[in-house]
Amino acid sequence: MRYRSVGATDLIVSEAAFGCGDNAGLMLRGHFREQARVIARALELGVTFFDVSPAYGSGAAERNLGRALKDLGARPFINSKAVVDVRDRDAVADYLVRSVEESLRRLRIDALDMLQIDIGPSLEASACEAPGDQRRWAEDFLRPDGVCEGLERLRRAGKIRHAGFICRGDDVEAACALLDTGLFHLINVSYSLLNPTAGMMKPAAVNARDFSDVIGEARKRGASAAVYSPLAGGFLTDDFLHGAARHPLARAADPLAVLRASRQVAALSFLREDGDSLAIAAWRFVLSHPGVATVIGGFSSLEQLEELATAPARGPLSGETMARLETLWASGFGAPLP
Repeated sequence: MRYRSVGATDLIVSEAAFGCGDNAGLMLRGHFREQARVIARALELGVTFFDVSPAYGSGAAERNLGRALKDLGARPFINSKAVVDVRDRDAVADYLVRSVEESLRRLRIDALDMLQIDIGPSLEASACEAPGDQRRWAEDFLRPDGVCEGLERLRRAGKIRHAGFICRGDDVEAACALLDTGLFHLINVSYSLLNPTAGMMKPAAVNARDFSDVIGEARKRGASAAVYSPLAGGFLTDDFLHGAARHPLARAADPLAVLRASRQVAALSFLREDGDSLAIAAWRFVLSHPGVATVIGGFSSLEQLEELATAPARGPLSGETMARLETLWASGFGAPLP
């Protein structure tokens, strides 16, 4: 395992992180004995960063992670979230305090190492309807009784140590405004071979949500990225490339998304030429960016964990490979999308 600093902080985290989300399914639909076995192996492999949220299974993932870590006698770096919905907008600070206290009880710990704020879909939709109106959701952070006030209350009470937020795309202006406060040191963002725009300006031919090089903007401001969905929801795998079924615990893929991804993933199959699986190549791509602190993996099985935990040691992709990828993105993966 390799380790990286988190922005301008003194935090050091493993390049491979353990994700507890519902796409892979282990921490929600797996048996507890298997959850504990995979977590124990992750710790043995040097994984120090565990990512969870109260939104995963309405608290089930936090409960399962807390129970497993307690049984194992382990206390790694834990990153959880508070999902701010339109229903909580009138008293955001109070809501954050309640949300964190509930998370701490489920996780069986006294403080979160990192709390990340997730603007829920209904609030995001209501606040960002008009073009150029990205800053409005940032105002929910900065106004009296807003997110920042809630974070300060939580810090004073010793219930959180650091803070960050989640980027959903088309929001780089708001993200920069928040990072400029100096209060946030980690962003959660999607960054993958299918949509590389979090790490570069959007190629015209890439038909995807635009993250406008938000990782680069965060790095300029002393923050790092924890990348979620590095395998684009399970599409950047050899199994998908070869038409194999998903793991039984994994969430089913949307048929339209499968159709769209099939051609794009086929165009990326050259990444396997040097002996990597497509998944390893996808992680190496993410870790090639110096603004990334850790890659959050969703694991359905022990075998998936053991495969992807080897990615950090493989190092970044070569300059030749990156140039080939840039040509591919510039061409829209070789042909116009249907």
